[in-house]
Parts: sequence; structure tokens; C-alpha cells
Amino acid sequence: MLNFYKPQYDPKALEMLEEVLKSGWITTGPKTKEFEQKLAEYCGNKKTLCVSAATTGMELILRWFGVGEGDEVILPAYTYCATANVIIHCGAKPVFVDVGKDFNINAEAISDVITDSTKVIIPVDFSGYPCDYDVINNLVREEEIVAKFNASSEEQRKLGRILVLSDAAHSIGGVYKGNKTGNLTDISVFSFHAVKNITTGEGGAISLNLDQPFDNSEVYKELNIKTLHGQTKDALAKNSMGDWRYDIIDVGYKCNMTDIQACLGLVALEKYDYDSLPRRKEIFDFYSDALSTYNWAELPEYVSETKTSSYHIYPLRIKGISESGRDHIIQEIAKKDVSVNVHFQPVPMLTHYKKMGFNVNNYPIALDNFSREVTLPVYVDLTREDLEKIVQSVVNSVELILS
Repeated sequence: MLNFYKPQYDPKALEMLEEVLKSGWITTGPKTKEFEQKLAEYCGNKKTLCVSAATTGMELILRWFGVGEGDEVILPAYTYCATANVIIHCGAKPVFVDVGKDFNINAEAISDVITDSTKVIIPVDFSGYPCDYDVINNLVREEEIVAKFNASSEEQRKLGRILVLSDAAHSIGGVYKGNKTGNLTDISVFSFHAVKNITTGEGGAISLNLDQPFDNSEVYKELNIKTLHGQTKDALAKNSMGDWRYDIIDVGYKCNMTDIQACLGLVALEKYDYDSLPRRKEIFDFYSDALSTYNWAELPEYVSETKTSSYHIYPLRIKGISESGRDHIIQEIAKKDVSVNVHFQPVPMLTHYKKMGFNVNNYPIALDNFSREVTLPVYVDLTREDLEKIVQSVVNSVELILS
């Protein structure tokens, strides 16, 4: 069976892992701090904090901003459940917006659901393709929208408007109008889960890019404390001779990244722009070239005048097919020893959210995208022979079901 995903292997990672294990620093230490610095340099944002997952990073930011009961957070209907779950964990209400044909949130429709309870907007860079950040960033600064904002925490009063928190889990290396993701709005959160372009096994990063009056270094320090139970010193800081004493100044969490994870990220980031990203683009281009001759194939947009994807996943849509027909296509592809996937089930169609009263039929484009979508494998070890097998398996399976 040809796998849907295979993490990239680099022998240099073993060398760095050995270095880390011998150093005595296997939890948060110098490699984690180095990875944070390299990420900030790569993205161009002001400060970066590495955490245990993108999910914990998003929840940490919502709690730091004071999001809680009675508040609303806007997000696309088409995303992974984690984007919505963190809102509920904070006691707030998710407010879904339909998406466009590019799978990203319909930025023009966001203003229709903003109320005086709206505290945060979470755009999601689906497949690594950046959202329309100029529209979103300008919207939250419009006089009429700012006038609606009802601050209820110190951080909310300091910002004075809705926070834009980018779910950039897919999109490290993506570009919007000359700027990389992580540097496109107030705060962005990346994922380094096993299936992501850059992986640390599990893990994530918070890219801070707040304007004045915020001091991003001070926000970093505050968040760093929150990732370690509210403790004023991490293990690295306490390692100074005789300087063991610490305090607990907040009821924090345990969601730090380790040096073992960070060394994997450092190796991957070092070669990302000249190795991984170009190869992923080649795979996208191969699929698009090979499938463009079939009138049933709706190809994803991944490059435009203003945007460049990180080429995370290739979301092919099949024209003229039902959801059950799509599922039959996937079953036929599997019979040919090729693994494909579906990204994602819109959140309002999941059982927990249906019980909350959400109806996926209220988000027709999200539902249509989902019902016809088949995600093709994208990873650097795929050979031309592999890609030809994938395309032929898809073509044969689709034409069998459509016939």
C-alpha cells in the first residue's frame, strides 16, 4: 500500500538527537530557544514561543486574551475540530462562517456575524493557502466594528478591538503579498504534528506579531510562564548556580516543547525553503498537469498574484459526484493500494456540534467542498512512479464510479 503520508527522514536529525541526549537537556532548553529564534527569523514576526501543539497554542492565546463565558469567536465552518474545541474549552461560543471555493473563510461574510460579544476571529489557512488577511485585518480596524467591541480584560482593553488569531497549522512557508505566514496578523499558530510539512512529532508554535502598545517580548515571557504551570522560572533558568528559587504567579498549564522535539524542527527548518517546499510544489504541479485534462477534476488553487501555498495537502474535488459517490471512489482507490484521505468534515456536521444546534446545511459551500473532496498524498519521498500510480488510480476509480 502506498502511504498517504510519510515523515521526511534526515540523518542530521539523528546527530542532533544524540547531541541533545548527551547534553542533559531533553526538556525545554537551548534547542527549544534556538528553534523559537529561527522560526521568528524565518517568518519575520516579532517573537515566537514553541508549545506542545497548535491546539494548546490557540487555547493559550484565547485564555491570555481573556476569552470566556458569554464571548463569541468567529471561525470557518470548514476546519479541523481543534479550531472550534478550544473555543468551547474557554467557555465561549463558536460562530461559524461559510467558506469560499478556495476552502478558506469567506472574509467578506465575517462582518455579518460580528456582535458586541465577538472577541476573536480565527481564519484558517486551509491546505497552507493563506486567507485574505488584508480584508480581515482592515475589517477589525473599521470604526463601526471597533465601536462594537466590548472589552472585558486588560489585554482586550489594551488592543481595543477584535483579535485576529490565525490558525496557520497547515501554512508555514506560505506567502501573502510578500510576507510569510506568521507575519500576517496579530498572532498565528503553527502545527508541527507528524503529518505537517515541518514536524517535531507533536508540537506547535505561537508567532507573536502584536502592534503597540504591546511589547511582544513581554507577552512572550507571560505566555512562557503560562506553559509551565505559572512558574516564574523554567528548568533552564533554574540551572544557574544556586538560583533554584521560583514562584507560581498564575494557575498555568503544562504545554511546553522539549529540546528533543526542537532539534527535529531545527533540522527540518534549515532545509525547508530549498528542499521540502520546492519538492512539494513539484508534486502539486504534477497532479494539476496530469488531472487538468479531465473535465470531472476541480483542481485546487495554490498560487495566485498575491498568495503562495505551503503545499501541505492537495484537495482534489470531483465534479458531479455525491458524498456517497466520493466515498465509493476512495474505496476503489484503496483497492489499488493507494491511500487517500478527506480534509475535513465541516465542524457543524460533527455530532457534538449538531447537539449544540449547528446545522451544516447553513454552510452550503463548506458542505459542497467536503462532499466532493479527495486529498491526494503529498510528501517528499514520493517518486515519479508513485505519482503516476496515484493519478492512474484516481482516474480509473473516478471514471468507474461516474460511468
